Amino acid sequence: MVKLISLKKSNHFRKVLKEKKIHSNYFSIFAAKNFIKTNKSNLIISFVMKKKIGNAVKRNKIKRKLKAIVQKLLKKRGAINKDYTYIVFGKSNSYAQKYDVLLPLMEKSFSKIKK
Repeated sequence: MVKLISLKKSNHFRKVLKEKKIHSNYFSIFAAKNFIKTNKSNLIISFVMKKKIGNAVKRNKIKRKLKAIVQKLLKKRGAINKDYTYIVFGKSNSYAQKYDVLLPLMEKSFSKIKK
């Protein structure tokens, strides 16, 4: 099973935010080649919400929804490249949107990063 590891240091966040960017109406994904030494079976990904989005309940629900989508995509072979470090910024639109709509959008976004 793939373990999701979150970024901890601000300089790591800055490094990833300078690289590749993909935006949609529901989330933004930032990606950079792995610069942190980890086990090959781990995926370095952080889920971030702005405080403007709403209260903690709303922000956490968006995070849980996006994290569940990533877990599902990891089960598909080759959907997410583990050679990258990712930051996923959730947007307030994703709170009301259904899981079934967000899943193909996120899969398409991760495939764009691979290219």
